[in-house]
Amino acid sequence: MTAIVLALLLAQDPRCTGDAVKLVPSAAQRATLFDLAGAARLLQAATRAGCPGGVVASAYVRGLLAAREAYRFGGSPESLAPVFESITLLKSASRGTNDRAAIAAFVLQAAAAAAQSERDELSLMIEHAVQLEGVLMSANEPGLPMVTAHEVAGDLWLQVHRYDDARRAYERARSRLGMTLRVTLGVARVASRLDATSTACRQYQQLVTLWKEQETDPPEISEARTFLSGPACKGASNAK
Repeated sequence: MTAIVLALLLAQDPRCTGDAVKLVPSAAQRATLFDLAGAARLLQAATRAGCPGGVVASAYVRGLLAAREAYRFGGSPESLAPVFESITLLKSASRGTNDRAAIAAFVLQAAAAAAQSERDELSLMIEHAVQLEGVLMSANEPGLPMVTAHEVAGDLWLQVHRYDDARRAYERARSRLGMTLRVTLGVARVASRLDATSTACRQYQQLVTLWKEQETDPPEISEARTFLSGPACKGASNAK
């Protein structure tokens, strides 16, 4: 919900007119439904249509997607080049050390570190980003657009197999944001990695219950359905 609230604020810029005004909120909705690639396309369209509020969000989401892809290649310099391009753009758009562009740059630096499995650098950058975002949220302002730093923190720790750190990050995100779809998925994944089967089954079931879309399931929802249909959850159900 935080992402959508911020998207609505961004779309209120007087330079964002006509059909373009719908693009940023639509992108936020796609991101909420795990479709970051779709969100990125909408944000780029918003930027081309003259909605300046989409620039920071677009660079941020493109950087997140590029960092995720770079992880598949061990965080090679070539694979990380798009991430650092986004970081440079965000830093140039920042008006200080604690606005959303600056916070997004810190998150992408953390994501780049995760792509290289540089856990110390990841910890330094993501904790700083979460702290700064927490200041915004404490002032009743929305956090980062599309995906909050609090949510990304759990995702990155999960990516580098630091499951206890991921669990703590998702718990912190839950305390700030509630059980968003992304947080629910993260909690389920961590529980499955830590062999907390009953928790994993419960959270995957919650995710499926919350899923209201009628479109084809994204990989995250297919993952949940597959886990729930497996012997682990059937055994947990029979044990009750």
